[in-house]
Amino acid sequence: MIGEELILDFFNQFGPFALALLSFTEAIIQPIPPDVMFLPMAYDERDNTAMLLWLWFIVTFASVLGAVIGHALGKRFGTKLLDRFGKPQHRERLEYLFERYGTWGMFIAAVSPLPYKVFGWIAGASDMKLRPFVIAGIFGRGLRFGIEAVLIYLYGDAAMDAVVWLLDHEILMAVLLLAILAAVAWWFNKKNPSNSNAA
Repeated sequence: MIGEELILDFFNQFGPFALALLSFTEAIIQPIPPDVMFLPMAYDERDNTAMLLWLWFIVTFASVLGAVIGHALGKRFGTKLLDRFGKPQHRERLEYLFERYGTWGMFIAAVSPLPYKVFGWIAGASDMKLRPFVIAGIFGRGLRFGIEAVLIYLYGDAAMDAVVWLLDHEILMAVLLLAILAAVAWWFNKKNPSNSNAA
């Protein structure tokens, strides 16, 4: 991404505070995932368990806190923006999906390479209750960054290379995940045609 290295070089001067700021803003609007800063910091502190846990807490807490702001913005402006850049029937479909699978949908978004901020905005626009939204975010983001931290702690360089590869192919992973989710949703709707007719 153009300018990503410059932004990260600037942020890196401020240590854990920069990680918190990057994670917080990514969950609202900016495109740089916190993993690109969290992973090198976790790698450097892999022999210091207390510091590794502290970094994991910072990146998780800041991300969920940012998502709460994104949820509020989505509740205030999301419907207008979604209707402006897409079709109202698509927004209505997303809102229906959040009403039906809201907590699980947010958990999947939080733990996956899917853009967390987009789901935060959509959750707000569809009036998803804040409590399950936050709970899903804590467990999802905590699991995502926790897995990264544990793998780096246990496997060092090999884990770092693997996670970096996944981040480099984030779009591909997101597309594959969406295809899997669509297939699962189709399968359940096929098995329960009365539910899809009622929708």
